[in-house]
Amino acid sequence: MAATLGPLRWWQQWRRCLSAQDGSRMLLLLLLLGSGQGPQQVGAGQTFEYLKREHSLSKPYQGVGTGSSSLWNLMGNAMVMTQYIRLTPDMQSKQGALWNRVPCFLRDWELQVHFKIHGQGKKNLHGDGLAIWYTKDRMQPGPVFGNMDKFVGLGVFVDTYPNEEKQQEAQKRRYSPGVQRVFPYISAMVNNGSLSYDHERDGRPTELGGCTAIVRNLHYDTFLVIRYVKRHLTIMMDIDGKHEWRDCIEVPGVRLPRGYYFGTSSITGDLSDNHDVISLKLFELTVERTPEEEKLHRDVFLPSVDNMKLPEMTAPLPPLSGLALFLIVFFSLVFSVFAIVIGIILYNKWQEQSRKRFY
Repeated sequence: MAATLGPLRWWQQWRRCLSAQDGSRMLLLLLLLGSGQGPQQVGAGQTFEYLKREHSLSKPYQGVGTGSSSLWNLMGNAMVMTQYIRLTPDMQSKQGALWNRVPCFLRDWELQVHFKIHGQGKKNLHGDGLAIWYTKDRMQPGPVFGNMDKFVGLGVFVDTYPNEEKQQEAQKRRYSPGVQRVFPYISAMVNNGSLSYDHERDGRPTELGGCTAIVRNLHYDTFLVIRYVKRHLTIMMDIDGKHEWRDCIEVPGVRLPRGYYFGTSSITGDLSDNHDVISLKLFELTVERTPEEEKLHRDVFLPSVDNMKLPEMTAPLPPLSGLALFLIVFFSLVFSVFAIVIGIILYNKWQEQSRKRFY
């Protein structure tokens, strides 16, 4: 796996050098930065990675705004600060989002997210978390961590409040040790628009996988990486202050269309937290494919996961136009009148025949 983790290793080296004080490591930092402007080869001619600036965001957060000329758009209570973008403050009933305005047509990519979740709430008295999105629709507020339900695409959730566990406690029921999850918890979901995120069960019925991630009120940086290569989805995290990536989710056979949008969102309810995004960095990964893989990895038009049955979307019937509705009513009336006339004629003939028999 070492030959395919170029951006991850480069990022780790960069952060280690950034925290160093001696001159030799600072020199290494300058060399890394100098070489990071162009493509970098990883392994023996297997993978190249490129930083895609149109899909990336870092300080001083230029290109963020509400206008059509901005690369990134804010929504709701999201605010641009000097050191971070705050999706929601540590206040109740807030909702905010940050969306890339440029659709992503990359085939293989890696998104590195530098974030921070912190607040005044004590254990299990904080919420609700944040989400990272790669979806067909953007800027659509809703109940799923500040985004719309029944989304189309990929959602990665950093959930900080155990809704299902609290409901079980209220009903004086307990999980078995093999079922209970420890929060905060990272999970992923692929949706074709037919599934609802079950907030009361913390997304358990539709999750692809997950892991515990203690990310609140830490005094060091927290990172999450989402990697999509050859229809293989990998999610890793660096949340221990050791500059090391730890596996969280790995799912093969994930089929994501191109042309979707990257974004991140958050929501608070009765409980709250500060949900901050420090940077989003997207790398294009140029990966060699065999002719067989080229045939297998053709573009798809609807998200799906191999060996996982998603309900098929049923397109709603288009509304009838005024003319169509008039014609339906008109011909219904004509048919009714015609049926009544035929009924009267048949009734009169029946009466005439009855009279003849009588006489």
